[in-house]
This record gives sequence, C-alpha cells and structure tokens, in this order.
Amino acid sequence: MEARAIQRFVRITPRKCGQVLELIRGRTVEQAQSTLEFTPKYGARIVQKVLKSAVANALQAGKVRIEDLIVKEAVAGAGPTLKRWLPRAQGRATPLLKRMSHVSVTVATRE
Repeated sequence: MEARAIQRFVRITPRKCGQVLELIRGRTVEQAQSTLEFTPKYGARIVQKVLKSAVANALQAGKVRIEDLIVKEAVAGAGPTLKRWLPRAQGRATPLLKRMSHVSVTVATRE
C-alpha cells in the first residue's frame, strides 16, 4: 500500500528543501514527524505539511495504521525560476534567480 502527496511551486530552492528531506527518508512516519517538529529550518514546515497530507491519503485509501507507515520516497524537484534583476554599480545589473520546488513525499507500509 502506497500513498503520495505533492506540493508544487513552493518558494524554496530544491537544494535547501532536499537537506530537510534527507533527514526523514527511510524513517517511520512517527520518527519523521518528530524530526520535522524540531528541525529549525523553513523547509521543515513545508515538508511537514506534505508528509501530513501523504499520511492522510494513505489512511483514506485503505485500512492501514500510522505505526505501519514509512517514508519510502522524499524528493524535491526543480520548479520554474523567477528571474529578477538587481541594480549594481556603474549602470550594470546582476540577475537574481528565485528558484521554486515541487516537493513529493511517498509513504508505504512496511514489508
């Protein structure tokens, strides 16, 4: 039994979000929730919401218990990039790339 949740167009870089996802990949859902609760990063709040949604999808889809679920896959892919310009000295401009992510979390029952 597998369930998945995706949050798209999140205003955080995939690299920063990936650091948080590494903390929960392969853990039980209870351990992952506890880890995210005490992780002082902005990405932890985002991942926590996606994980909660994936667990809700699993509970809705079939007869499973939260204790039996593990985080099978947790990925932050690149979304679109907002391109902005920053004025610099002597009339120059520097590009600013504001990156977005698509965060995906898959939970599955233990085997």
